[in-house]
Amino acid sequence: MTPNKPRGPYAKGAERREQIIQTATDVFATEGFEGTALKRVAELVGVKEATLFHYFSGKQELLTAVLAERDRRGLADNPAEAAGLGLMAPIAARNRTQPGLTTLYAVASATASNPAHDSHGYFEHRFASLVRALEEDIARRQAAGEVRADVSATDLARLVVAVSDGLQLQWLYDKDVDMAAGLSTFIEVLLKPPA
Repeated sequence: MTPNKPRGPYAKGAERREQIIQTATDVFATEGFEGTALKRVAELVGVKEATLFHYFSGKQELLTAVLAERDRRGLADNPAEAAGLGLMAPIAARNRTQPGLTTLYAVASATASNPAHDSHGYFEHRFASLVRALEEDIARRQAAGEVRADVSATDLARLVVAVSDGLQLQWLYDKDVDMAAGLSTFIEVLLKPPA
């Protein structure tokens, strides 16, 4: 017997919850999260739609779990040596292939700014972690003389995140916007050491 592995009803509940998150992430990626998406998730999992919320406190908790899974997959899909700035363009390219999740992210991030919103903590943590990771990468590059050092690493990190989200929002309205290429160009121009 493995002491760290849940047993009995709790284990089955945890497995079902994980199955719902995985299925919802796949469905939302291609079909979006509006309309009949939850019904489709329930069908694929083999439960009634109302049963989904036996495992989550409500729709928003499920949507937040899906966004966290989206983040986890994005990191898992990229090589271990890619970090900080090196992850930004590949993740933007991946987001283009998952329009439903990209839309969910944009909608949820806009509505979760209220501290009372169920997803507020997720986004607050996500932005802080992302800025910190980029700031550390940029500071390391500044110390090595690879990128401009006349602007703080924190300010540069926040600008990269702002452009990433801004390009993503533009892409939602115009699918010809190449988020990955635009972000790569911005990073190259922004970080170039002054002549």
